Parts: sequence; C-alpha cells; structure tokens
Amino acid sequence: MGRNKSVMSENLKEEIAKELGVFEQVKKDGGWQNVSSKNCGNIVSKAIEIANRSVE
Repeated sequence: MGRNKSVMSENLKEEIAKELGVFEQVKKDGGWQNVSSKNCGNIVSKAIEIANRSVE
C-alpha cells in the first residue's frame, strides 16, 4: 500500500482530531504534515477503539 492511499477516511481523521484537540493545528498549518507522531498515534488508537466498539 502506497503512502498516499489512506485507510482512514478524511472525515474520521478530522472528527477524532477535533475530539483530541489536534484539528486546530491541522487547520492552521493547512495539513497533517506538522502533527506529531504521538498525536498521530493517538488518532490511530482512537480509530481502532471506535472500530472495535462497532464490531462488538
């Protein structure tokens, strides 16, 4: 899978980023490039949590 192919929808990423307080940085910087690895990991963890809840 290439780096440009996203597994998570842009809407889901934005929703989680808003919940975690990261989206303002994304808006200010015009993209995800300056979001820290830690925050990206938190977004992925939250997405996995949501996915696991929807399966149960």
